[in-house]
Amino acid sequence: MSAAAPARLLLVRHPRPAVPVGWCYGATDVPIDDAHLDELLETLPPRLPRHALLYSSPLSRCLRLARGLEARGFGPATVDARLREMDFGRWEGRTWSEVPRAEIDAWRDDLERRAPPGGEPLAALAARARAFLDALPAERDAIVVTHAGVVRTLVRAVRGLPLSEFGALRIDYGQVVALERAGAGWRVPD
Repeated sequence: MSAAAPARLLLVRHPRPAVPVGWCYGATDVPIDDAHLDELLETLPPRLPRHALLYSSPLSRCLRLARGLEARGFGPATVDARLREMDFGRWEGRTWSEVPRAEIDAWRDDLERRAPPGGEPLAALAARARAFLDALPAERDAIVVTHAGVVRTLVRAVRGLPLSEFGALRIDYGQVVALERAGAGWRVPD
């Protein structure tokens, strides 16, 4: 008799937002590119397990994709605030070129503990993302529609990598990143 396959976590980044290039929008609820949403709703379902639990960030760029997956036989979606993107505080709604260089440099000097003015530190994002991961049922696959920041922090945590190189992992819009159970923890499959 063969052992059961490990539970999988499929992290799906939201569709491309309909915002200007270079715009900081982290925790801001922004519209999405409807054509990209339609494309993802055609291409993602064959790649995702129908029996999986479905979770979503409360931000509409994730929730619209999750609701679209529900309409295609997945879910129902559970909205979880721990899956929202990092809050960039007073930088939100500005282009990165409008943010004072000294503020960005100070933040980059200690990404983990320093928050953008009025925002949250990366450690807070990592803590809530990890709390979500730790609360998942052990025996069930799960699909999570979320943000690049959440995906990056979870992959770095699972690999035991520091948050200081947070941006090194590229996560495209609509990309699926898989994790799987490994004993009491998680791993990134080969």
